[in-house]
Amino acid sequence: MNYIKYEMVVYWSEDDDAYIAEVPELPGCMADGRTYEEAIKNILTVIKEWIETAMELGWEIPKPRGRLIYA
Repeated sequence: MNYIKYEMVVYWSEDDDAYIAEVPELPGCMADGRTYEEAIKNILTVIKEWIETAMELGWEIPKPRGRLIYA
């Protein structure tokens, strides 16, 4: 359950007409949802899948830093 410790950025996208959730520490890790809550639910699934795939491919998995370092 360490995947829950990653920083998430959630914002509204007019272009997508949806909320977008991104995890800056995991390249390409993002999800969307019709509601804020749905975007969070979806990103938790995507984070877990991102980590599982990285493990299968032998990629290094960044440790969660716990606060946004990209702002």
